Amino acid sequence: MFDLVADVERYPEFLPLCESLTVQSRREREGREVLVARMGVGYKAIKQSFTTQVMLNPDDLIIDVKYIDGPFHHLDNRWKFLEVGSNECDVDFHIDYSFKSRTLGLLMGSMFDTAFKRFTTAFKERADTVYA
Repeated sequence: MFDLVADVERYPEFLPLCESLTVQSRREREGREVLVARMGVGYKAIKQSFTTQVMLNPDDLIIDVKYIDGPFHHLDNRWKFLEVGSNECDVDFHIDYSFKSRTLGLLMGSMFDTAFKRFTTAFKERADTVYA
């Protein structure tokens, strides 16, 4: 599952609201891969994009995402994968965000909340497809 979530370039294929994702840079830092990625999201006529730093830590099975630029005041999320069997894991996903603009927050906030709730299903279905 770590590899599936770390494969950010594939997000537009299955993730709700994700219309595009471009990795702008990759580098190694202290045994971890660090990506700078720009994601385009949209729903009907509302479209936004934002840039994040994605730190992949395969040894600890953790992916940390930090906000760089875009419509948010802040955006942080963490994926932590806990092995529970030979072909199973628990996934702890945490996200915290707020929009810079109150108006944009009102327009997109509920849409993002709904999409984030659908992430679990989207990643599970992707895992079923990739690992079946």
